[in-house]
Amino acid sequence: MKFLGNVLAVIVGLFVFSILSVLLMFGLIGIVAASGDEEVTVSENTILHLDLNGRTIVERTSEDDLDLSMFGNPFGQEFNAGLINLKKAIAEAKTNDNIKGIYLNTGLVFAGQSSLLELRQALEDFKTSGKFIIAYDEAYTEGGYFVASVADEIYLNPLGGIDFNGLSSEGIFFKGLFEKVGVKPEIFRVGEFKSAVEPFILEKNSPEARLQTQSFLDDMNQFALHGVSESRGIPYDSLKKINNMMLVRKPQDAVVYGLATELLYMDQVLSKLKEKLGIDEDDDINSINVTDLNKTVKSKNLTSKNRIAVIIAEGEIVGGEAEGVISSEKFAKEIRKARKDDNIKAIVLRVNSPGGSVVASEVIWREMAEAKKAKPLYVSMGEVAASGGYYISAPADTIVAQPNTITGSIGIFGMMFNAQELLNDHLGITVDVVKTGELSDFMNPTREMTEVERNIIQSTVEDGYETFVTRVSEGRGMSLEAVKEVASGRVWTGNQAKERGLVDVLGGLETTIDLAAARIGAGDDYRVVYYPTKKPWFETIMEDLGNNVQIKMLQSKLGSNYELIKQVEKLKTYEGIQVRMPQDFIIK
Repeated sequence: MKFLGNVLAVIVGLFVFSILSVLLMFGLIGIVAASGDEEVTVSENTILHLDLNGRTIVERTSEDDLDLSMFGNPFGQEFNAGLINLKKAIAEAKTNDNIKGIYLNTGLVFAGQSSLLELRQALEDFKTSGKFIIAYDEAYTEGGYFVASVADEIYLNPLGGIDFNGLSSEGIFFKGLFEKVGVKPEIFRVGEFKSAVEPFILEKNSPEARLQTQSFLDDMNQFALHGVSESRGIPYDSLKKINNMMLVRKPQDAVVYGLATELLYMDQVLSKLKEKLGIDEDDDINSINVTDLNKTVKSKNLTSKNRIAVIIAEGEIVGGEAEGVISSEKFAKEIRKARKDDNIKAIVLRVNSPGGSVVASEVIWREMAEAKKAKPLYVSMGEVAASGGYYISAPADTIVAQPNTITGSIGIFGMMFNAQELLNDHLGITVDVVKTGELSDFMNPTREMTEVERNIIQSTVEDGYETFVTRVSEGRGMSLEAVKEVASGRVWTGNQAKERGLVDVLGGLETTIDLAAARIGAGDDYRVVYYPTKKPWFETIMEDLGNNVQIKMLQSKLGSNYELIKQVEKLKTYEGIQVRMPQDFIIK
């Protein structure tokens, strides 16, 4: 009876949760509908408040995003912030006479190094207007501080802290798990640096994997330190020592070493803002957020027939038309649509992907190659454009990447799983196959692979590698030998890739758009059109609601083991032939 009672309680709880969620949803839609009728204006003496704490920076979000944090995040949504939206608001704040400065909270922002750099560059450009930036937080991550360091004044809570001790990357290795449960990975790869399979066959990084990771981490950290050194006026050698030895251990250390201006509480920081605005202590501060400010921005050159298509390709590369990833059919259609539209004079593919399926990458590559024949084709690399992400970039006339973009990883691998021991010895299950030919049960996961099967798969992987390097060779105008020297699955930073001919120009999305505009001779008479079309925020929430309920239940049941289970679940996407980055690097 206790079991039935628990089941009934869960059912009733889910039913009540669903009803409340629907009612709250209609309430939120009503709020948005009501607010959507109001014209947003920027009052005199206003500051732009960029509060990115707890937010994950993605390439783009809907223009009509609602800040659910004000409602306590009832749907368990991740709070995303669109990089394009953020930069648009910062650019508007620079030229809007009513906006006097920016109040910046980036201490606990979640983003890759390249996204942080693009945000930082937008803030640096804002400062050329002579307007102020004041940053404050209770705690800063390394990345959050990298962005905040551009501010004129940086304030830290008296009991806060700054994580300023360099970058690290860690990987999870599953060899021991597979040995315990009786699953044997069958690995096929080309390239000594193609270490994506190492977590399944090793207990730690191979020397090659450690070498390449150390190389790009050092380059990224050095680049960040140079930026902070310049912004804060701290000699590079001194800053490097502070970073290497983690000399900022107490809040006061941040002031002593020049990373923070002063230790203050938030009310004291607000007083500083009021001083900047020239208002009395008892007056309220006029502030505006990114979404509202962007509503005041008038679209540029709406009637222009010089249009530049920016196609946002973010996520893993998979087949079909799945959402939230780079699905081959969907993105092939988007590229084809831009190619056939006479008003589209140039195409920019914005890539943020660690790669994925080799077949899906080839489908997208084909459309890119066809687009190149029709009109100027550019690639802007975001946080990561590696392996399959580089594969689909290769046909471009010009490839643009940030100095700290992760790219390269020109290699290929295949992986299968042999579960014979798990079935036979641990579960007592046996399998008997009747077949007409020697290979009728090709790659049967319930038995050991034969040498013939291994040779077939290895040959397929090697053929795939030759195709990959040929695509790069043709696209980059490099010899096969030159490509292979920088391939073998090795990962590079944008800086390193440019030195080796894999990247043409260092810069962000705006740099790429400017190059495309110059190529078509448009001057200022052009309009940027983004693809694919973003869904309204409430559609996204409704689609994700069921998934989020399941995720929350799993997190509640599994606790700290949830992240491990997520990694195991991800193994499903690795089976077959892959052009995927070596490991999912977790950079801290």
